[in-house]
Amino acid sequence: MKPAVTPKKHLGQHFLNNPALALQIVESLTGHGNPQRVLEIGPGMGVLTQFLLQHSEYETWAAEVDAESVVYLKAHFPALGNRILEGDVLRMPLDQYFPEPFAIIGNFPYNISSQILFRALDYRERVTEVVGMFQDEVARRICSGPGGRDYGILSVLLQAYYQAEYLFTVDKSEFIPPPQVQSGVLRLTRNAVHALPVPHEKFVLVVKTAFNQRRKTLRNALKGISQDQPIPYSDLRAERLGVAEFVELTRVIFPLA
Repeated sequence: MKPAVTPKKHLGQHFLNNPALALQIVESLTGHGNPQRVLEIGPGMGVLTQFLLQHSEYETWAAEVDAESVVYLKAHFPALGNRILEGDVLRMPLDQYFPEPFAIIGNFPYNISSQILFRALDYRERVTEVVGMFQDEVARRICSGPGGRDYGILSVLLQAYYQAEYLFTVDKSEFIPPPQVQSGVLRLTRNAVHALPVPHEKFVLVVKTAFNQRRKTLRNALKGISQDQPIPYSDLRAERLGVAEFVELTRVIFPLA
């Protein structure tokens, strides 16, 4: 059966077509950090929205770039009122809409899912929880620990501020149109780290630089920013280090930051 809204390939739209799974995703929100509002990113035809609106403890907002979906949402979910934000969520001034703690949820378009997580990191002092659908390998990568080839930049940066949990797998047949890959639902809950003991921007620079040449030892991978100074873990590769070790590296490379 043809959906009421046409899925658009350039927007990475794959509409979840199983209400039971949609309910399971919504019920995966724990309310951690007592968020005042929940932002759904990419609601499409509202398969998650219908269940979010049943939670009176949340004020549900929706960010949607697809004009056709916006028309559909306004017609079918009048309870959202003026809380539909039309446009690219990666460019929205979210601080204007969410001055208090908020959670993020969504069946995220795979082509921008990583950017959405970096956006959540930008607002890490307000984003208390993230529950979302990702490409399965991306979700597993975020949850992986040091030592494996799946472990990477997002693993370290997100685990510095969030507890990452892989919740369940969703088969490609549950979507219209089916994606080419399996999907996985991930939950991130904010940890107790209000701020790292090093500047966040320097920490990000060290992590990204280390993994951008992950086959090299840290001595060689970080040469461009360490100015050949002695650094700890110099004979190891980036994938062997946890958050604490990257914090130590950052402190040594940028002692005056």
